[in-house]
Amino acid sequence: MRQTTIKTAGLHLLLILCILIISMPVILALIISTQTEAQVLSYPPGLVPGSNAVHNYVTAWTSVDLGRMMLNSTIIAFGVIIGKISMSLLAAFAFTHFNFKGKKLLFGLVLVTLLLPVPVRIVALFDIIRRLHWIDTYAGLMVPFWASATSIFILIQRFRTVPSELVDASKIDGCTPMQYFFKVLLPLIRSTLGALVVINFIYIWNQYLWPLMATNTKEMRVVQIGIKMLMSTESSNNWGVIMAGVIITMIPPLLIFIVMQESFMKGFALQSEK
Repeated sequence: MRQTTIKTAGLHLLLILCILIISMPVILALIISTQTEAQVLSYPPGLVPGSNAVHNYVTAWTSVDLGRMMLNSTIIAFGVIIGKISMSLLAAFAFTHFNFKGKKLLFGLVLVTLLLPVPVRIVALFDIIRRLHWIDTYAGLMVPFWASATSIFILIQRFRTVPSELVDASKIDGCTPMQYFFKVLLPLIRSTLGALVVINFIYIWNQYLWPLMATNTKEMRVVQIGIKMLMSTESSNNWGVIMAGVIITMIPPLLIFIVMQESFMKGFALQSEK
């Protein structure tokens, strides 16, 4: 009994140490965000909170209109989530529950797109957006991310775990394919959908290159560009202000993760939910 207690305590200490190591960059950013410029540049560096927190956070919020950028990023993130998950659900449903000519070929083409990340096709994508007059619009920032081979693949694997008997039972009850989709299939995969919401929100929130190319006006900029702008203004040497901006922009993704933590943890279990 004593040996088991010692092992448990040792394991907990090891886990706490690992958590501290992983979270150290965030802890340091939080500490620096409260310090003055002199405290940040002091040697050896001070690892205690400073007295300049209010000034740093207010400056970060107002100097580049960070509030407007966070609103833009939030609108874009939820717009992408709605469009991407809707399209991925319908595509995955078609690939798993219908037989049609060229099915395997089409699925292979979908998977091939995984080899073409956004930076590779960004010039062609920009030309399309320009021709559609979507520069400096929410549509130009959202629509290019709606098609997602990764989300389709994940949902296909999840759909395949649903017992085929449910399809037969729904047919006997007179359900149409879309009735089965909405009333039977979607409730069974809610955790997977929750996980996709978290992953896609963080992915879109952290986008920098495409929003930089697809926007020209400050009113349409997003938070990652805002952080870069903080480094290019009069606060370029004030890392306290820059880290304050970083901490502010971390709050929405953190809230999304906290709210949907349970779904995120269970989302990729690929097992039937009760």
